[in-house]
Amino acid sequence: MSERAAVGQQVRGDGPVVVVYGGSSAEREVSLKSGAAVLAALKRQGVAAVGYDPQEGGLVGLEALAPSAVFIALHGRGGEDGTLQGALELLGIPYTGSGVLASALGMDKQRTKQVWQALGLPTPESIMLAPDTEWAAVASQLGFPLVVKPVHEGSTLGISIVRSEAELEAAYRDAATFDTQIMAERFVAGEEYTVTLLGETVLPVIRVEVPGGFYDYAAKYLSNTTQYHLPCGLDEVDERALSALCQQAFAAMGGRGWGRVDVMRDAEGSFWLLEVNTVPGMTDHSLVPQAAAHAGIDFDELVVRILATAESKSAS
Repeated sequence: MSERAAVGQQVRGDGPVVVVYGGSSAEREVSLKSGAAVLAALKRQGVAAVGYDPQEGGLVGLEALAPSAVFIALHGRGGEDGTLQGALELLGIPYTGSGVLASALGMDKQRTKQVWQALGLPTPESIMLAPDTEWAAVASQLGFPLVVKPVHEGSTLGISIVRSEAELEAAYRDAATFDTQIMAERFVAGEEYTVTLLGETVLPVIRVEVPGGFYDYAAKYLSNTTQYHLPCGLDEVDERALSALCQQAFAAMGGRGWGRVDVMRDAEGSFWLLEVNTVPGMTDHSLVPQAAAHAGIDFDELVVRILATAESKSAS
């Protein structure tokens, strides 16, 4: 029996697989696209699957569907931060991806960095910001350029590259429209890489190249000029080292099932961990499907393999 057929039989038991997407976070539009793609793939593979947007009926509506498993395609707060994961555990419903703690940590960039720093893993220095922050002190400690970002947002929403003290407060105010917790981070000039973890497998590393130099929301989801290099251009030794670093970083915060780690490499060749995505995008511009395709895993197989992590996790 094929892996796809076996998984299909596993999830057909008591109820449908429910793909949860949409929600009310700032990443709603991306989530709707991810969820639609995942739902279509599951149906193509003969899995009894339905889509569900929590805006329609909240947790009560989801429970009423009596899911055999939930495929979480809900990006951002409310779906990627441990709250949905905790609710599903209380209801005894298997779900894809990381558990409560890892999801909450992964959504909090500052606390993720603190875990990595405690374990000696390389991540750029950062400072938490507030309305009464001494901007000159931030500039003195981190230097310019630096990055200002919301602690609890994804898809680079609210992120600014700041090149002078005069821009710092304005960048803080912009980020504060997305979150109440804002951080400034030392800017790492160099090449950007992203690494996908699928179960125990590390998929091929992708190097991201943006003509404008900043991989923001538009470059991720709207632009056709962003380049994704597969193979990534690293030599074999460096690619193995980067893959191992990302496995270690993902494990450090309790990640499991699947996820993505974003990294910068500076001019000296050192890698710097930026953040973890515990519910990465699954749109036509997304990185995880590209890495999987390069490894010979088509989109439908990728979705089925991710779904299989819900089964193994619920049994653990």
